Amino acid sequence: MIIRDARPEDYPGIRLIYDAVARNPGGLARADNEISDAYIQGFMQSSKDHGIEFVAEADGRIVGELHAFKLGLSVFDHVLGNLTVAVHPALQGLGIGRKLFLRLFESIEDRFPEVSRVELIVRESNARAIHLYETLGFAIEGRMQGRICGPSGAYEADIPMAWLRTQNHSPRSEIGGV
Repeated sequence: MIIRDARPEDYPGIRLIYDAVARNPGGLARADNEISDAYIQGFMQSSKDHGIEFVAEADGRIVGELHAFKLGLSVFDHVLGNLTVAVHPALQGLGIGRKLFLRLFESIEDRFPEVSRVELIVRESNARAIHLYETLGFAIEGRMQGRICGPSGAYEADIPMAWLRTQNHSPRSEIGGV
């Protein structure tokens, strides 16, 4: 498996990943009927113009994707947000998401030295993702109670998390040659 920068020709594979993940309740904030060409093309363009996008590729097919981009205001120039990671459901739990994040941290250091904060939001019921993010250095910053309405109609909290680059927390020390 390789982790590499996304390219425009990766669109079909990225679309397949998002369609598969969205079919699993709780996999993404968007339902499967909300995954559209405009959505995928939009985040790919925003990532190209103002951020970072990577794919995980195994045996010639896209098995995961991560993107994040700047928020567009100078007061937030040190922030990458709108972060989304998607790994094919059949391959979750194999370390693909972790590898995508480690590549993100490495690339921030190389491409965006001004970025000192990476933000994401995760639903409270996604304990596995929260644990992964915490092991990567993200911290829970609050709780947006009742923000998510799940498929059953029950409400749950969205959990904002952030990774902060500090002098004592360099991504290079965690990557070890990824």
